[in-house]
Amino acid sequence: MNFLPIYALLLPFIFYTSCQGQNKTHLLTDTIKSETKDTVTSQVPNSMVRNIKQARNGDILIASWKGVFRYDGKSFTNLTSNIPSPSFWDVVEDRKGNLWFASRDSGVYYYNGKSFQHFTTKDGLASNVALHIYEDKTGNIWVGASRYDGRSFRNFTTKDGFPSNSIRLLLEDKTGKLWFGAQGENMFVYDGKTFTVLKNIDGKAFNNVWSIIEDKKGNIWFGADGLWRYDGSTFTKVSERGAYAIIEDKKGNIWTTGGVNSGAWALSRYDEKSLYSKKPTVTEIKSQSVMLLGILEDTKGNIWFGSGGGVYRYDGKTITDFKNK
Repeated sequence: MNFLPIYALLLPFIFYTSCQGQNKTHLLTDTIKSETKDTVTSQVPNSMVRNIKQARNGDILIASWKGVFRYDGKSFTNLTSNIPSPSFWDVVEDRKGNLWFASRDSGVYYYNGKSFQHFTTKDGLASNVALHIYEDKTGNIWVGASRYDGRSFRNFTTKDGFPSNSIRLLLEDKTGKLWFGAQGENMFVYDGKTFTVLKNIDGKAFNNVWSIIEDKKGNIWFGADGLWRYDGSTFTKVSERGAYAIIEDKKGNIWTTGGVNSGAWALSRYDEKSLYSKKPTVTEIKSQSVMLLGILEDTKGNIWFGSGGGVYRYDGKTITDFKNK
């Protein structure tokens, strides 16, 4: 791949992006049924939900400001009710089935299903601000610029060749290259030998990179004041609509959450058949003034998404807003 230039910033503030009509937008808010689901437990996440993942047994894992929740298809359980720090940004199930929780200001928690282990700077973690957690292909757990090999943390800095000391985001692509997002105007790739800071064709870094994924074809998608695609040689701005979170579903459609104007956030779907056209077709599934954040497609094809006040599930027809009874 010939790298030009990405910067990734994952900070807890709101950004908005103006939609300039680049895409053909379908608004389906009038045809989608919305319902509030009463649950059998008072443990429903009703605070800001930053990330949503699915465990191998099918349970939905939800990282929120008031705890990490597990949804088994019937009810919610707060897995962290006994942990003093309630604010979590991310959750990961590792290859052994253990859970890792990234907190806003209290480091990382490891949970083996029975007991917790707490990692902070006292244990070698680079920072107690843990906004993203990631397991690479060799089983290492990354928390920002800290890599945990099962025994100890190694913290990477500019002394190791990193373009930045403040890593916020990480993706390992199919070829084994590591894509890092840092606080400030830096996003860079490590191919095992060389770090390459990515910049657009105009030589400028990408601002406000909140998310990055690799699709089935090997293209890199990221949000940076709009939705971008990188094919290994060329950057294409797909949409002006904000992309706080991005996923590719089983059909090849791209889903995003993000700001669409100065007062609204939206869940949007980009049609797979038009992704490479000059004006991709985008369908706005839901729009609201409150933030829309992390996204997940579960094994049944439902789309889960977090907001500033809880969690939703979209089954293709109905949006379910989970609330306390």
